[in-house]
Amino acid sequence: MYDTFTRRTFLGCTAGAIGALAAASPVEDLSKNRPPLAASAFYRLPLTSIRPGGWLRDQLRIQADGLTGHLGEFWPDVGPNSAWLGGAGEGWERGPYYLDGLLPLAYLLDDSKLIAKVKPWVDWTLDRQRPNGSIGPEKNKDWWPIMIMLKVLTQYHEATGDPRVIPVMEKYFAYQSRMLATQPLQSWAIYRWQDELASLLWLYNRTGDAKLLDLAHQLRDQGFDWRKLYENFPFSGRIARGQSGHASHGVNNAMGLKTAALWYMISHDPADRAATGLMLSVLDRFEALPNGMFSADEHFAGRNPSQGIELCAVVEMMFSLELGLAALGDARLGDRLEKIAFNPLPGAQTADQWSHQYDQQPNQAIVSLGRRDWTTNGPESNLFGLAPNFGCCTANLHQGWPKFTASLWMASPDDGLAVGAYAPSEVHTTIKGVNVVVEENTAYPFRSQISLTVSPASPIRFPLYLRIPEWTSDPVVIAGGQPVSGLLPGTYHRIEREWRAGERVEITLPMPVRAIQGFNDSVSLERGPLVFSLAIGEAWSKLKQTGPVTDWEVYPTSPWNYGLRLDLTNPSVSFQVHEEPVTRQPFNSSSAPVILEAKGRRLPEWIIVDDSAAPPPQSPVTSKLEDETVRLIPYGAARLRITSFPVLGPDQPPNKGE
Repeated sequence: MYDTFTRRTFLGCTAGAIGALAAASPVEDLSKNRPPLAASAFYRLPLTSIRPGGWLRDQLRIQADGLTGHLGEFWPDVGPNSAWLGGAGEGWERGPYYLDGLLPLAYLLDDSKLIAKVKPWVDWTLDRQRPNGSIGPEKNKDWWPIMIMLKVLTQYHEATGDPRVIPVMEKYFAYQSRMLATQPLQSWAIYRWQDELASLLWLYNRTGDAKLLDLAHQLRDQGFDWRKLYENFPFSGRIARGQSGHASHGVNNAMGLKTAALWYMISHDPADRAATGLMLSVLDRFEALPNGMFSADEHFAGRNPSQGIELCAVVEMMFSLELGLAALGDARLGDRLEKIAFNPLPGAQTADQWSHQYDQQPNQAIVSLGRRDWTTNGPESNLFGLAPNFGCCTANLHQGWPKFTASLWMASPDDGLAVGAYAPSEVHTTIKGVNVVVEENTAYPFRSQISLTVSPASPIRFPLYLRIPEWTSDPVVIAGGQPVSGLLPGTYHRIEREWRAGERVEITLPMPVRAIQGFNDSVSLERGPLVFSLAIGEAWSKLKQTGPVTDWEVYPTSPWNYGLRLDLTNPSVSFQVHEEPVTRQPFNSSSAPVILEAKGRRLPEWIIVDDSAAPPPQSPVTSKLEDETVRLIPYGAARLRITSFPVLGPDQPPNKGE
């Protein structure tokens, strides 16, 4: 009845084994949006269609061997006594949060040990649905944790095809629809209803049950109107203590970013379609940090780069951008997604992914147990540890890398493939009945070259959508040995041709060094999707041990307070770029794969205040000290860092003899 196309999920399949595994592979029928929904620009592929490669696979493996793979062994909130496993322990959001990252990680790596950890959680939820349709621990009376578990169930169904999932979700949604009049959304659920909307749309596209759209309207009527907030934004910077609320809460806003793009599928309202861009522009105007995020520690905190952002907000903003990119097809959302994934996501965790920060700072000259000038949070907030400040990030951080991996490739409505984000990977799918594999070989974002090898089981014509980042200049694409013309940064470029096994698409995205003006006319430096920070010597000091996890302070062993000498009209000439080997762990200060060198001078008046770097002095700045060579590394590799630099004025000429 409706226009559909089939995507095949391959578990552990390689290009050379497509034909042999086709019959044995589970099949996921992914429907295009059913009427009356508006069409999506792209459609997310089933979870296991995409396999990470290269440095990205190593990153997921490090995650599996670190906190994510072992958290339930020693942290009681997601341990065997969790109420989500039938125990008497925590029964609110932490179990579902943890599973929302553990599950995709397990299936993307096809890791039998992790899958064995996942299965009891899913089985308990699916097998213990009550006769009235409710699910989850009986002591939980809040709609919000169930919204997270619904996301888990959609991913589980995509990975396994388990026939229990859809009936359980149908029965639960019918129960919720009956109950909302007398048990309406409260507290967090009011501001996070859009996370359930994503699962509702997922199910509607598989069943066509119109009652699901009725429930979507019920949720919207009781939920917060994020578009309205941003059309008349009341927060023009830092929130005063005692004046914060849910609407200024960082994680709520990161989650809210997806709302209008999803609701547009139902409303068809152009204002909803435009609202994601509006929200980003407003956040960038009033709250922007140079790492791609906005400040919120825990509530909006303005543009000072010594303010923080919560790790929960980082991973939730990534998920919102992933859904928004699929719905809208706006290439700039892919640019922002990459910037967050490659910078603040790894930057808030130790390289071994055993410890993390609650709040990270772009200008983070010291990590310590200190009373910083946060809007809300406590003195532990920027420690690296197990659960600094509060345990929500401990449970929720795990979704970052896996969901990013699952969003690298998407399906297009015209039976093609689209690049969501660039990273080493392999996508396995079926187009018009033909098995297709595309292998992406690249060291991006540390290098500018990307090679795609397209291998259909038999020749087939289909379109390939390439995202051309807005930051690049003079990009080059060669398909089938022929150069492609008409490439416009900030857009998707469509290549339609008949593809034969082994055909290659070679992409070069030049990465000039760019200077982005920020707070007090300071600048941050970017090259491609990477943000660069001053490499500061690190002395790690152990505070305490919880099981295998250490809580750390980190103190600087080298100067941090530099102003940079920059040609703002052509920043690239101010830097020497050194490309080093891309190792198994590129987000490590000792093995940074790209290094920028420039000239700068110490600014003695720029000091530490309340355990944070003071706001960068107003540029241009002066210094009577001599020029030094300063070394910048990718933000995600620097646990101590300065990211927003004052700029030396033109009245500060280079030292004689240079």
